[in-house]
Amino acid sequence: MAGRSLRAARHHLNPLLSLGAQRPSRDCLCVFSTAAQQRSTGDECGPEDPRDEPRHPLSERTLELKASKLEEQVRDLTERYRKALADSENVRRRTQKFVEDAKLFGIQSFCKDLVEVADIMEKTTETAAREAEPSDPKPTLKKIYEGLSLIEAKLQSVFAKHGLQKMNPVGGKYDPYDHEIVCHVPAEGMQPGTVALVTQDGYKLHGRTIRHAHVGVAVESQE
Repeated sequence: MAGRSLRAARHHLNPLLSLGAQRPSRDCLCVFSTAAQQRSTGDECGPEDPRDEPRHPLSERTLELKASKLEEQVRDLTERYRKALADSENVRRRTQKFVEDAKLFGIQSFCKDLVEVADIMEKTTETAAREAEPSDPKPTLKKIYEGLSLIEAKLQSVFAKHGLQKMNPVGGKYDPYDHEIVCHVPAEGMQPGTVALVTQDGYKLHGRTIRHAHVGVAVESQE
């Protein structure tokens, strides 16, 4: 009897227990749904991304000023580059000219000493020519003269080979860069200022005077 009563009570209470167990889950679902909606709404209403903010473009006048400034800088740099290029080219040319001059005139001092030897050779040859007598049965001086003449000619040939040349100023105008006046002579049949005689030969090395010619210049005779 008691067992039947207990089963009947459980039968009537089961639906109520089932209903009570289902209600909290529905309420929880409602709470969760509301919180999700609030979070979604909060995200949508949150602060905007600063990257999406509109940017203010530079004005046309500002761009023109910047372009003009850049063009001016380009012109300035181009001018500096051209000047630097011209300077380097001038330095290269001067260096090349210095090297060439060193090659050409490196023997200048040596040539100055050699022309003194040529002077002695020329004077000796002239003396031998005056002293030589054709009637001498032993023409020693004549042979010496011929030998000296050959040596002098060879010496002048070697000089010319290396760019060393003797000046021949007689009859030409006096040039202070090539000649040194040692005397004046009456201008007999010559224009005043003309070289009338040479007392010492002058020489040039590749067109550069290394020894001035000692000359006598013709002047008008004073009666």
